[in-house]
Amino acid sequence: MLSIRLGWERARAGRAIAIKLTVHIIQLVNTFHSAAESYRQRWIAPSIRDSIESHPVVVLTGARQVGKSTLLRSETPFRDWPYITFDDPEAMRQAEDDPAGLWVGKPAIVLDEVQRVPGILLAVKRAVDDDGSRRFVLSGSANLLLMKAVGESLAGRAVYHVLHPLTLGEEERRPVPPVLVDLLAGRFPQDQTLEAPPDVDRLILRGFMPRLVDQVDPETWVRWWEGYVATYLERDLRQIARIDTLIDFRRVMQLAALRSAQILNQTEVSRDARVSQPTVHRYLNLLETTHLFARLPVYAANPTSRLVKSPRAFFSDPGLAAHLSGLFDLESVSGNEMRGSLFETLVLHHLRVLAESLTPSARIFTWRTRGGTEVDFVVEHGRRVVAFEVKLTTRLGYRHAEGLRRFLDSHEGAVGVLVHGGRDVRRLSERMVSLPWTMLAG
Repeated sequence: MLSIRLGWERARAGRAIAIKLTVHIIQLVNTFHSAAESYRQRWIAPSIRDSIESHPVVVLTGARQVGKSTLLRSETPFRDWPYITFDDPEAMRQAEDDPAGLWVGKPAIVLDEVQRVPGILLAVKRAVDDDGSRRFVLSGSANLLLMKAVGESLAGRAVYHVLHPLTLGEEERRPVPPVLVDLLAGRFPQDQTLEAPPDVDRLILRGFMPRLVDQVDPETWVRWWEGYVATYLERDLRQIARIDTLIDFRRVMQLAALRSAQILNQTEVSRDARVSQPTVHRYLNLLETTHLFARLPVYAANPTSRLVKSPRAFFSDPGLAAHLSGLFDLESVSGNEMRGSLFETLVLHHLRVLAESLTPSARIFTWRTRGGTEVDFVVEHGRRVVAFEVKLTTRLGYRHAEGLRRFLDSHEGAVGVLVHGGRDVRRLSERMVSLPWTMLAG
């Protein structure tokens, strides 16, 4: 009887273990499917795959929380590669003592947060020089090309890609729209009326960071951005630079946000922030290095004859610019004089992702004459040029296209686009069209 009871108890224990194991497997499968379902395909992914086939090293950079790690853990072939992050103190220690040991026996590997251990790039260089079949993806929240004495380490061996915040099309799981390719080729969309666009004020306040796209409560957005800025100031920034006082840096950052989509005058920022011009220059460079900020140069058909030298400044995400500018609710956005500038920031974000989806990437400029005539953006791809004027209004008039007409008069072969917040696609002339901003968003 005792042996029978022991056998029965062992069988019951075995069944319990089997049940627990089955439940655990089901949970893992559900977690995997949940992650797969929540992942949004990034438009840049095919370009990264193409690059790794022809180059031993691909560098993927972008601001904190734009989804670099998620992309590399979700897209083939990278999701099947060993993944090491230098957020791990042990990995950092080995990177400093024995970096080559990290990839022994691994023909392909993803190294994340590489800005924390820039010295590892020399070890990567030696590895690919010794074995050209090796493949590395290096990821991080700092632009390695702008980091002193780092960008040269992988010269001729690496291809650089920047992952930006989500576009509206990526958020809604749509493919890359062909509109920019068509415009560069001189092909215009047919006149039509599209569906009503989403609420622009909500998109401006929320922004396009992946963590926010499934959140609907404006208070949640504000709290998230507050934590994002604090993490950037207290952790990320100190990884790559020495900052004298975070208070001064934050003040410069806020003043730059208030000037998003405007001509950048560093003298004014220096005066208002009460810090020296060299300090302002260094802080703005750091914002640019960490992909939170960009300066658009002035376009001229002849690069040696610039019309206006001062660039226009833009933040990478309208949600960040709005938060830093003290806009914390929908009412403050809709009634603010910055609304038009924040809309331009939103349009530039989408236009930049489209421009960088081309091979090679198209370049984006701004344009302004000494008399004050301007267009917001000029996209140049080879010898093809498209000028964009951005207006938040839904009621367009002849006066809104004045800058585009002046640009087209002085740039033969270029085409002009009046981007607006409405629904109508309308041909304005032989070389000009108006279209809703959502056509650039996918």
